[in-house]
Amino acid sequence: MLKFILRRFLVMIPQLFILSILIFLMAKAMPGDALTGQLASNPKMDAQTIMELKQKLGLLDPPYVQYLRWIKGLLHGDLGMSVMHQTPVTHLLAGRIGNTLTLSFAVLILSYLIAIPLGIVGGRWTNSLADKMIVGYNYLTFATPLFIFALLVLFVFGFVLGWFPSGGSVDIRVEDGSFAYYMSKLNHLILPAFSGAIVSTTVTIQYLRNEIIDTKIKDFVKTARAKGVNESKVYTHHIFRNSLLPIAAFLGYEIVYLIGGSVFLESIYGYPGIGQLFLSSIAQRDFSVVTALVMISGLATLIGTLLSDIILSAVDPRIRIE
Repeated sequence: MLKFILRRFLVMIPQLFILSILIFLMAKAMPGDALTGQLASNPKMDAQTIMELKQKLGLLDPPYVQYLRWIKGLLHGDLGMSVMHQTPVTHLLAGRIGNTLTLSFAVLILSYLIAIPLGIVGGRWTNSLADKMIVGYNYLTFATPLFIFALLVLFVFGFVLGWFPSGGSVDIRVEDGSFAYYMSKLNHLILPAFSGAIVSTTVTIQYLRNEIIDTKIKDFVKTARAKGVNESKVYTHHIFRNSLLPIAAFLGYEIVYLIGGSVFLESIYGYPGIGQLFLSSIAQRDFSVVTALVMISGLATLIGTLLSDIILSAVDPRIRIE
């Protein structure tokens, strides 16, 4: 296992190198440059000042020099300076990445709390009324885009009923670190987490339901029944345990998907995370922030796939690289 993990880490190095080149080239291919956002807010800036700023930011250097400078900064934990916010990108991300991770894990936990019981009920009592209702629910959530469902939930529970706040991550009037502060954080988290969780349950329910249906007719299950094992034990000790393993193996991919999906949730609910920052940075041509966020997303994707591969190899040793 250790050898397998080490090899997967080594494979990640050229992947990260290629990813960094692609991100840098795509950033350069985008219209405008790091000063475009500043020029939009200050159109009276004269040509000499613009040239001096470009010289200061190194925008006139050859692309390979800019790439090497960017990579050197990344390796030293320096993600550059945000032109729009006039602050280091690392400081900008530090205040937001916690919100994104909190939201993503809340969505993940809620989606599993909803999806696993529904998948088990649907798989065990196939074609029952409960199973048909679960299948109908699955079709509905599958056909509903995340942004439409999130907007609908926000409108009903945020504006019409007024049960939950419609934006932000905490009430600015409460004292930081107090009990009221954490309750306010939880209150602001419920709507976006619930919206993301409901739409995210589709794959887990369908996968688990199908796994249980396939597993309960396998030979080892028939053997357990032939030995007189209680039906409840057959399900808990043989069917459920084996059916849940593939769900656990895809945990890494789920985390990557949720972090990517946070872009929509944070934008709709005005939740101050890195997804909301990503969209605003693209609109303002803040390239240092954009490239840093894309690089972090790429790194999270590689770590997520590594985590899934490790779980899969632990579940099924046949897939390990020899």
